[in-house]
Amino acid sequence: MLQIVQVVAAPIPGELTGFIGGYLYGPFWGTIYSTIGLTVGSWLAFMLARLFGEPLLEKVVKKEVFEKFDHFMEHQGILVSFLLFLIPGFPKDYLCYIMGVSRMPVLTFLIVSATGRLLGTIMLSISGYYASSGHYFLLGCFVGAGITVLIAAYFYHDKLLEILKKNSKKPDACK
Repeated sequence: MLQIVQVVAAPIPGELTGFIGGYLYGPFWGTIYSTIGLTVGSWLAFMLARLFGEPLLEKVVKKEVFEKFDHFMEHQGILVSFLLFLIPGFPKDYLCYIMGVSRMPVLTFLIVSATGRLLGTIMLSISGYYASSGHYFLLGCFVGAGITVLIAAYFYHDKLLEILKKNSKKPDACK
C-alpha cells in the first residue's frame, strides 16, 4: 500500500520504501510486494493522467520536465521510457503521469514500467535485507554501487537524453 501511495502522491522517496520492503520481508517477498505496489501505483498515476489530461499533468509535473520528455513520448516512447525507468533516482512517478497523456497503450505502459523498475526494486530489497540481517559489508557494497550509478546518472542524464533525441531525428531507413 505504501508503494502505491508513494507513486501517486510521492510523499516519500520510492528508494526508501523499496529498502523498507526488503528490510521487513526479505529480498524475494520484498521485491514481489514492492513490484505489485509500484505497478498498481504507476497504473493509477498513468490512468489519472489519461483521464484528466494535461490540466492534471500541469499540477503534478513541472512544465519544463513535461516538455523535455514530450519529444521522446512521440518518437521513442517505449525505448526511452524503459531506459528512464532503469535509472536510479530518476523521477519515475512523474514519468507515469507524462506517459498517461501519451498514445502509449495501457498494457505496453505496464510492461515497460514494471520491467524497467524491477532491477532497482531487487537491489533495494536486497539492500534492506542485508541491513536487517546484519550483513553490513554487503550492504555497503550495494549502497556504494548504487551511489556510483546514481552519481553517473545525475551527471550524464542530459547528455544521454540529447543523444537519444538526436537519434530519434534521423530518418527511418525502412520507409
